Amino acid sequence: MTTETPTTVGRRRPGSARTRRRSGLLLALGIVLALATVFPLVWMVLGSFKTAQEVNSPSLIPETFTLENYAYVFSQVPFARYLLNSFLVSAAVTVIALWFHSMAAYALARLQFPGRERIFLAIFATMLVSAPVTIIPTFIIVRTLGMVDSYAGLVVPAIFNAFGIFLLRQFYVSLPDELEEAALVDGASYWTIYWKIVLPLSRPILAALAVFFFLANWNAFVWPMTVTSDPDLRMVQVGIQTFQQQYAADWNYILAAATVAALPTLGIFFVFQKQIVASIKTSGLK
Repeated sequence: MTTETPTTVGRRRPGSARTRRRSGLLLALGIVLALATVFPLVWMVLGSFKTAQEVNSPSLIPETFTLENYAYVFSQVPFARYLLNSFLVSAAVTVIALWFHSMAAYALARLQFPGRERIFLAIFATMLVSAPVTIIPTFIIVRTLGMVDSYAGLVVPAIFNAFGIFLLRQFYVSLPDELEEAALVDGASYWTIYWKIVLPLSRPILAALAVFFFLANWNAFVWPMTVTSDPDLRMVQVGIQTFQQQYAADWNYILAAATVAALPTLGIFFVFQKQIVASIKTSGLK
């Protein structure tokens, strides 16, 4: 049985009080940052239910909720077509990118061949190049290949992303060597190991990367606007920009269109947020 002297108790109280104050300040700061982050989204959603006369009012809560803004967006503008284009392009890029990235990352992490580290460093170095620098060379290549104003021009350039290869490679490096050695002893080929062992173990990080790829392509604006001029190929963000140019004074319609475009991204994020956090932990990123 231990006893605490008055001196020991007196020393502990200031520390615990200081810890509680620090925790309270961090909690208050977190609440403020959360409110500042969520407020624009709440304002957008509530503003989409306001009438044209009320949309510019300082009141956050609309006096009269109306669905006419959403009906107008889908009836007067081919907004459903924009959503379909974004979904098709985002889904195609996500599936194809995960397929190629996982194979490349497995080769760079588990196979031994000359120049492996140099190839990985070259791929990693492309992450240091900003996207606007590569737009013009990429557009010239796409135009030379005849993929301007086509789904191929939207999908193919977006497939290759060094971030996905880097993240998957970090995950594959952390896998135990015993799994691969046991499979090789049993006569399994590298393709069998990749298909039946590595891919099933990669489901959490592949799910997180799927979210990243899908959201990045769903919210893409600069490249779709650069490579397409056909209205039937417009993606949702380009469609919203065109919609805003036509209805610059009608913010109720613009907010309704932006809300429709944001709902799929929010739903995907809330569904897969655990996989995103798990992938960051397992990949070694801090």
